[in-house]
Amino acid sequence: MTQQPSVTHQPLAAPPPPIPPTPSHPPPQPSESVRVRCAGCRMILTVAPGLTEFACPSCRMPQMLPPELMPRAHQAAAARTTTPPPPLHAPLPSPPPLPLLPSQSQNPHVPAHGIDPTKIQLPCASCKAILNVPHGLTRFACPQCGIDLAVDISKVKQFYPSVLPSVPPEEVNELAVEVERDEDEGGLLGETFTDYRPPKVSIGPLHPDPVVETSSLSAVQPPEPTYDPHIKDSLESSKALSCLQIETLVYACQRHLQHLPNGARAGFFIGDGAGIGKGRTIAGLIWENWHHGRRKALWISVGSDLKFDARRDLDDVEATCIEVHALNKLPYSKLDSKSVGVREGVVFLTYNSLIASSEKGRSRLQQLVQWCGPGFDGLLIFDECHKAKNLVPESGSQPTRTGEAVLEIQDRLPDARVVYCSATGASEPRNMGYMVRLGLWGDGTSFSDFREFLGALDRGGVGALELVAMDMKARGMYLCRTLSYKGAEFEVIEAPLEDEMMDMYKKAAEFWAELRVELLSASAFLQDKPNSSQLWRLYWASHQRFFRHMCMSAKVPATVRLAKQALSEDKCVVVGLQSTGEARTEEAVTRYGSELDDFVSGPRELLLKFVEENYPLPEKPELLPGEDGVKELQRKRHSATPGVSVKGRVRKVAKWQPPSDVESDEESESESAIDSTDSDDEFQICEICTTEDEKKKLLRCSCCGKLVHSACLVPPIGDIVPEEWSCHLCKEKTDEYLQARQAYIEELQKRYDAALERRTNILEIIRSLDLPNNPLDDIIDQLGGPEKVAEVTGRRGMLVRASNGKGVTYQARNTKDVTMEMVNMHERQLFMDGKKLVAIISEAGSAGVSLQADRRAANQKRRVHLTLELPWSADRAIQQFGRTHRSNQASAPEYRLLFTNLGGERRFASIVAKRLESLGALTQGDRRAGLSLSAYNYDSAYGKRALMIMYKGIMEQDSLPVVPQGCSSDRPETIQDFINHAKAALISVGIVRDTTIVNGKELGRLSGRIIDSDMHDVGRFLNRLLGLPPEIQNKLFELFVSILDLLVQNARIEGNLDTGIVDLKANVIELQGTPKTVHVDQMTGASTVLFTFILDRGITWESASTMLNEKQKDGLGSANDGFYESKREWLGKRHFILAFESSTSGMYKIVRPAVGESIREMSLSELKNKYRKISSLEKAQTGWEDEYEVSSKQCMHGPKCKIGTFCTVGRRLQEVNVLGGLILPVWGTVEKALSKQARLSHRRLRVVRIETTEDNQRIVGLLVPNAAVETVLQGLAWVQEIDD
Repeated sequence: MTQQPSVTHQPLAAPPPPIPPTPSHPPPQPSESVRVRCAGCRMILTVAPGLTEFACPSCRMPQMLPPELMPRAHQAAAARTTTPPPPLHAPLPSPPPLPLLPSQSQNPHVPAHGIDPTKIQLPCASCKAILNVPHGLTRFACPQCGIDLAVDISKVKQFYPSVLPSVPPEEVNELAVEVERDEDEGGLLGETFTDYRPPKVSIGPLHPDPVVETSSLSAVQPPEPTYDPHIKDSLESSKALSCLQIETLVYACQRHLQHLPNGARAGFFIGDGAGIGKGRTIAGLIWENWHHGRRKALWISVGSDLKFDARRDLDDVEATCIEVHALNKLPYSKLDSKSVGVREGVVFLTYNSLIASSEKGRSRLQQLVQWCGPGFDGLLIFDECHKAKNLVPESGSQPTRTGEAVLEIQDRLPDARVVYCSATGASEPRNMGYMVRLGLWGDGTSFSDFREFLGALDRGGVGALELVAMDMKARGMYLCRTLSYKGAEFEVIEAPLEDEMMDMYKKAAEFWAELRVELLSASAFLQDKPNSSQLWRLYWASHQRFFRHMCMSAKVPATVRLAKQALSEDKCVVVGLQSTGEARTEEAVTRYGSELDDFVSGPRELLLKFVEENYPLPEKPELLPGEDGVKELQRKRHSATPGVSVKGRVRKVAKWQPPSDVESDEESESESAIDSTDSDDEFQICEICTTEDEKKKLLRCSCCGKLVHSACLVPPIGDIVPEEWSCHLCKEKTDEYLQARQAYIEELQKRYDAALERRTNILEIIRSLDLPNNPLDDIIDQLGGPEKVAEVTGRRGMLVRASNGKGVTYQARNTKDVTMEMVNMHERQLFMDGKKLVAIISEAGSAGVSLQADRRAANQKRRVHLTLELPWSADRAIQQFGRTHRSNQASAPEYRLLFTNLGGERRFASIVAKRLESLGALTQGDRRAGLSLSAYNYDSAYGKRALMIMYKGIMEQDSLPVVPQGCSSDRPETIQDFINHAKAALISVGIVRDTTIVNGKELGRLSGRIIDSDMHDVGRFLNRLLGLPPEIQNKLFELFVSILDLLVQNARIEGNLDTGIVDLKANVIELQGTPKTVHVDQMTGASTVLFTFILDRGITWESASTMLNEKQKDGLGSANDGFYESKREWLGKRHFILAFESSTSGMYKIVRPAVGESIREMSLSELKNKYRKISSLEKAQTGWEDEYEVSSKQCMHGPKCKIGTFCTVGRRLQEVNVLGGLILPVWGTVEKALSKQARLSHRRLRVVRIETTEDNQRIVGLLVPNAAVETVLQGLAWVQEIDD
């Protein structure tokens, strides 16, 4: 066999390994040390208990214990975790110390090797020698005993962990593992916002309010400003723009002078938060371009009301001569024609108009491109451009027309100066698909298209998004400042359901479950199945809307209470909600008239509408009264014959086939008769006497179309020929048929009536259900009616309580003096003037509206902003919070976010949290800085895994990893009971499908399945959850959350939790040498730089003892505070620590000599288990100082660590390499280099922030593990050459 020499063996298992060499000696217990012979120099070694891998002290050969000597504990543990099948086809008995086989003596001088890490180590099935087998080799002979062996690849994977690309097995030093875990978590992020001042542009007054920037962005400097604005002098004298706004203007104009590699003009992205004054900045840009002769601009925004704001902003910058034309008021003809007369100025339009077209098929987009003309180089402004975000939707859905239109207009106007404006545009990388003018992907970048760019960002996690923002800022195409939320107060208020509401909710949940069963059985009765997927889609959509309504209504009492309390404290109130329930109100008004007894109940109207329109009824049967019926029937029966019209007259037809083969002969003969009608219309043949005659002399059967002489019939028909005549055969058939049909129709009618009755009963039940009123009307009513409450929403009319308090009437929102279009502006003004102290805003009505305590407004009371309903997406939440928190305000608002105590409702919070987290806007700090909203983010990768684990547990395919709430592990029947309830609940909300009751013996055992797409769909789970009675709803939710917490905690322990940007902390951080520039961007001259830092993380004996003394001096210490040493030795040494009780009782903070304070706290039991307290301070001091010294040069794994000098675990002096500056161009290179790293924790792209201790220089960038620096630099050299 040719490959044989490549299989080497180690005679580790050769006798006599155990000493003393008694054949029956049992494998040693883990508590004793083991003695073995070295595979290299044959010296006898003593191996410490628990060690399985070691290096010989004399010849330095790395090796591992032979299988027989693996401590029994290891084997037992291995056996518990699914005993792996043997990897070789030969049987593998449990081996006693082996006698020499005869074949071994034939081959006595096989040279022994140690473990070769590039190969797989497998035991020979016969002689048990450990063999080094090259990857991919499947058949060979054992070099020691000569037996032929075959490797079963499928089993090797389970059998031997080192089959994974050779990750060197660590010597398991538990303390080292602990320290490494801590280092991986990095330091806590400090304040994530820093105050902002324009670093390089100094014109203009200060901004009226404190403005901040994320601290990662503040680590990047924008390029040098070279553009000199034309309107600088007028701005300086009028002070219309603040220095922040002028900075944006300068960088945008500067960026517009550049072109992308594909020839299009580069675009600029204004990412400022809500309320910084983007509108005024845009007005400034338009005014600047006007002075350069670019007299046309397109301004695309979300609502047509904002046209008035655009006008106001232009007036503020003294651009009064520039006209603003609202496109929705203009015809579809040419804009610059004589009749329309728009020659120059700003055309203001909404995203909806961008995709609009007239009846004649003229499109607005075409009209705008034509108006701009060829070579248009004016401004194209996408205000609130997140509207176009779904250009690249998640898999499975279609891109929106808005997204496509935004892309198309940019293509058609390649030289336009594009400005993207959105506070939330870059918070979700998927939403950047339409920003093609930023040049982040495509020609000349490291990503060929947007999908590739997106993939790279997703792998980089939250930190990657920050890097993209930093990159854009460094290249001068992005600015993002947020109003400081200092002074704004956030409070999450749980509004528990009141008893009455709880009861209402329970009944509603039960009703929906029964309705589902009812619909299932009703549709099963139908002959022709209606489109059932449509029915269920509508059912679940209504279900979700219904329970969202219920959640909102549940919060009305709390909202009213908080609002009244705020008004009594001399503040004013803004209530935010998403939907107004207008559609339901209008339906009710059309149904019951405009005067009603009480406000409309949204949930009730929704249910009524759904059941009325979608209850599956059988077809209504057609009744056949008397003689007319017969004729009708004959027509009906023969209208299947294409040659005969319904009236019984012959139509011109193409040749037709007989209806079927089983018809009587007469029928088939009649074919020819009808055939001949084609050729000769005048003469026809009588079917009885078969003579030919003129057509008009023959009678024609209105049923089968036969032609006969009236005289041939028996009895003959007289002179008066009836108009409708049918032959005898047809008549007979008809009578029989009629009787059967009559019975059938009666049966159908019965079914129809029964179904109708059931529907009526259901509608009656719905009408009798106690359901809450429309929240919007309810709140307005309870806070004093429309006279006291300003309403800024999209609805046209509202219900108002009559003056005598009885009944309500429907009236339009506008009055004679105010047009419908202006009603929101009018209401807003009343609120800002202090005439109304409560405003209610919906999403539709409030886009871009300012309601802050403006210093220019009469009403400067502090705003209390209550969110009754959190929006579906956090983008919108930020937009909603931005209504009351804006520039130039007298006081910052107080936010009160209301949730009910229903598990499922936190869903809405979760989406919002997800986004606030990546925006860092409201959480003020980092996700680890205590419990912020981000505790509610469930729709993550971990959430999906937790959901799957929970479903599998409930479906009894797997055991649940946590004990459900209210159950105990000692009483398994409680858990079984919970599982049965949970399964029933999931069936009632349609997550478990195809349910059938199994045979009678096991009644109550439900079968069913959860389809794959539902297994990971957290959104669907949380939406459907709302439709369960509160008790089981909360139990299921608690179970889901506890599994999720467990997963996240495990991920944190394993060090692969994406924690965003990590702060590297140490006592001393110094920059070493001069930073190396490794890449320069051609277009902007921005560069990528490699920084090398030296960190000293140690704590001297003096500072450690001072720490302890201070604790004891303050009297805060506990009896267990003090110095400890590890109970076990590693490499002949014990580790020393200082432990003192932390603020969480029973938990201890740990300080180590080499790496300082640990992030993770330790419980007292763990502390006492691993360490023992040292009473003598001298011993502690020598141990501490010794470890402090040794750790300056070497890691905790000792001098023989596999990664060698690159390893930093537990090293006091640490070298850290960070790539700062532009990261996107080199992203791929770094990712490739990291994927080859030996340690798993080094393969992850990690974004870190580091600040030097002397001169406070802050760098944010990618952490490059020391072992990967070389590879990265080689890869970057390659990037450089290509560019050169």
